[in-house]
Amino acid sequence: MNLKQLEAFVKVADNKSFSKTAKALFLTQPTISAHISSLEKELGVRLFSRNTKEVNLTEDGKRLYQYAYEIVELQSRIEVLFLNDKKDEKKKVTIAASSIPAQYILPEILGKFSERYPNIQFKITETDSAKVVESVSRHMVDIGFTGTILEKKDCTYVPFYADELVAITPNTEKYRMIKAQEKDLKWILREPVIVREEGSGTRKEAERLLKKAGIDVEKLNVVANIENTEAIKKSVKNGIGITMISKLAAQEEINSGTILAFPMGQKREGRHLNLVFNKNYALSSSAERFVKVMNDIFHMLDNQAASKK
Repeated sequence: MNLKQLEAFVKVADNKSFSKTAKALFLTQPTISAHISSLEKELGVRLFSRNTKEVNLTEDGKRLYQYAYEIVELQSRIEVLFLNDKKDEKKKVTIAASSIPAQYILPEILGKFSERYPNIQFKITETDSAKVVESVSRHMVDIGFTGTILEKKDCTYVPFYADELVAITPNTEKYRMIKAQEKDLKWILREPVIVREEGSGTRKEAERLLKKAGIDVEKLNVVANIENTEAIKKSVKNGIGITMISKLAAQEEINSGTILAFPMGQKREGRHLNLVFNKNYALSSSAERFVKVMNDIFHMLDNQAASKK
């Protein structure tokens, strides 16, 4: 029996779901299942009863839960106590992130993490998704954040945020008419287009959605190739061209009305921003703490979203 098994058990009991627990702990569902199976085998009992909708604690599971919860909570308190007491001990988390997570997701996580663990330093490299995955694969960083999945046999991806790609344009009469009249995305072929750099997860996902909408990406009238997301938005507002972008990155301009947003297809299709790590190496204790804080933030947001439905 170990702490990871008990933590998985407590989370499954709380969430009543293996898939939700996997997402909450940034692990794969088979890993969560293996933790529970090993725990049940070692204790010689069944901990959960399963049906098509959810999993529930058995009587043995309920008996274990009260002790397991206390152990997991005590572990967290011990970590905070001793990490924060070592003022002269410097620890570091190295992160590679693509532009959208780096600019619009990480700042909030870093703020919350630094409040809890002020003695841990960060080294963050912002680059495109392809280079993020390469850095994780070569174990040059502890963890990475990407906007797409690039196959690498030693990399494991865990989705943590549901994003949406939209086409954005200046808020002019011309594009207001297009928004009112056009029923698909074919109008994009008539417009100047700004694209992200090769290797960008946003670019890869945008091309996938355009192809799915029946648009030949080779026929796009590309007028600029720009790496920086903020520069792209300013270029769109100044009428240089339109672009496909993360809705998260453009939300402020959409809300203020300075740009128009078009869903990418008849049905709004999303993509996941992903946490990626090298499965051949154990995360450092500092990196594990970072992932836990990140989990707490997005678990809270998920609960807030669910309560509004």
